[in-house]
Amino acid sequence: MRRTLSLLVVLILLAAAALLLWRGLGWQMDQPAANAAPLRIEVAPGKSLRSTLLALQQLGALRHARLVELYLRLHGPAPRLQSGNYEVPPHSSAREVLDQLISGRVVLESVTVVEGWTFAQMRTALDTHPAVAHQLRGVSAQQVMDELGHPGEAAEGRFFPDTYRFAAGTSDRRILERAYERMQAELDSDWNGRAPELPLANSEEALILASIIEKETGREDERPKVAAVFINRLRQGMRLQSDPTVIYGLAEGYDGHIHTHDLESDTPYNTYTRTGVPPTPIALPGAAALQATLHPADIDALYFVATGNGDGTHHFSATLAEHDVALRAYLRKLGAQPDSRVAPRAVSGRAP
Repeated sequence: MRRTLSLLVVLILLAAAALLLWRGLGWQMDQPAANAAPLRIEVAPGKSLRSTLLALQQLGALRHARLVELYLRLHGPAPRLQSGNYEVPPHSSAREVLDQLISGRVVLESVTVVEGWTFAQMRTALDTHPAVAHQLRGVSAQQVMDELGHPGEAAEGRFFPDTYRFAAGTSDRRILERAYERMQAELDSDWNGRAPELPLANSEEALILASIIEKETGREDERPKVAAVFINRLRQGMRLQSDPTVIYGLAEGYDGHIHTHDLESDTPYNTYTRTGVPPTPIALPGAAALQATLHPADIDALYFVATGNGDGTHHFSATLAEHDVALRAYLRKLGAQPDSRVAPRAVSGRAP
């Protein structure tokens, strides 16, 4: 009987100790860490639970890594921590930190693709981003399109300019897929809701014209007017005579200035020598340029020229005579001599 009582006492004491340990571990899980500032941490793929917890303790994000590990093992199978970069808020508890790592609430990186950039500039931004996994770096633009499942399609203009947020380690391929899908959705929506009787055969021509408008002006309030000039010219069979298309066609041959021989040298992108729109876009148009293209202003202008006021505004003219006056006024502000050879041009004041 005495031995039975002793065993019972031992069992009660062990149960009490286990209960105290259980409650103590739970209490430890809810105690705030000592970090007074956010902590950036990285959970590497394949890293063990113990090594991850110890690393968190060393950084100050956990108080007692071994107690946390014991608590987790007593509560069932060890949780799977998601790899990635995290930012732990100040004084987070162990329970809060683990919840963040188990659910994979990683810090999102970002890359901004600017309206009016070329596809080459977009690729440079991706190629130089330290958080992007580079699967397509070094391959040609056409190979990129092949990899994305669009063989034979030109890459220029096909990716929507925006700020894209992503987890570190996301591939450039995935970001390009998102940008392509976004552009296609925007273009389809705008094309379906376009103004009637536009002289554009399909949405591809709309995209090309939008890219020209994007390069012609940085002023959102003037984009519909610039679009109207080009739409009116297309309706009348006039050449677009857009400097940015000439610059794009010159590629590396552009020295920062457009010369008379540049305007007269025929390339597929020279809208001074060829009618209609170029064969591909010349840049990545944004939402405002797409909207302006498919909803141009209701004006009869055929020409525009920078005012020279320093605010990016333009003077829009319906006749060549009116445009000639505006052009000469602009050249006088620049201190240049008027040249009658450029009178019919749709001169832009925006830098290429």
